[in-house]
Amino acid sequence: MTWSTGLLGFAAGLLISVITAPVGVSGAVFLLPVQVSVLGVPSPAVTPTNLLFNVVAGPGALLRHRKAGRLGGPLTRLLIAGTVPGVVVGAVIRVFAVPGPRLFRLFVAVLLLPLGLWLWIRTLRPASGRATGRPSARTTATLAVAVGIAGGIYGIGGGSLLGPILVGRGVPVAMVAPAALASTFVTSVVGAATYALLSLTTTGDIAPDWLLGLSCGLGGLIGGFLGAHLQPYLPEKVLRLLLGSLATGIGTLYAVQTLN
Repeated sequence: MTWSTGLLGFAAGLLISVITAPVGVSGAVFLLPVQVSVLGVPSPAVTPTNLLFNVVAGPGALLRHRKAGRLGGPLTRLLIAGTVPGVVVGAVIRVFAVPGPRLFRLFVAVLLLPLGLWLWIRTLRPASGRATGRPSARTTATLAVAVGIAGGIYGIGGGSLLGPILVGRGVPVAMVAPAALASTFVTSVVGAATYALLSLTTTGDIAPDWLLGLSCGLGGLIGGFLGAHLQPYLPEKVLRLLLGSLATGIGTLYAVQTLN
C-alpha cells in the first residue's frame, strides 16, 4: 500500500462515517465500492478488509454513545445474537461458494431504493390515525440473522439494512443507531477473525488488506465519534430523512453499478 492510497482510504473513512454514524450506519456499505473501484482491493479480500474497517472505526461512535448513556439494552442484545452466527455462515459462503457481486448489488438496490423513498414519505406525510406496529422480537432476530449473513458475504455494516426497516416500523433513531452500530462492531470482529482463519486453510486473496483496513478504519474512528456527537443535536425528523436519503443513495449507487 502506498502512502497516497492510505491517505485516500483515511479520508474516505472519515467523511463517510461523519455522515452515516448519526443514524447507525457504519459506512462500510459506501466504502465497499470505493475499495473495489478506486483502491483496487481484490475479491474476496475486499470483504474482510471492509469488516476490519468496521472493527477499527466502530469504537469511535460507540464510545460517544456510551458516554451519553445510549448504548446497550434489549435491542442491542437481540441484534448481536442474530448477526454473529449469520456473519460466520456468510464468510463460509463467500469463500467456498463465491456468489457474484452483481446479484448482491441488485438485491441491495431493490431493497433500499423503495425503502428509502418510503421512509421519506412516512416522515414528511405521516399517516394519521394509524400506529405503526414495531417488529416483534422474533421478526427482529430473523432479520438480524439475514443481515449477518449478508455482512459476512459482502462486508457491509448491518445498520444500512436494519436501520431503515426498524425506523420505518416506528423504532426511534436514537434507539436504533447505537444498537445497529454495536451489532455491526461485534459482528465485524467475528467476521474478520473467521476470514483470517479461513485464509490459513485455503488459497487466494482471502485475508484482509491489513494496512488499508487500518487506514480506512482510523478515518472512520474519528468520523464516527464526530457523527455520534452530532446525533443529539439533530431532530428525529432530520435523522429519519437522513437515513432515508442514505438508503436511497445506496440503492441508487448499487443499481447503477448493476447496470454497468
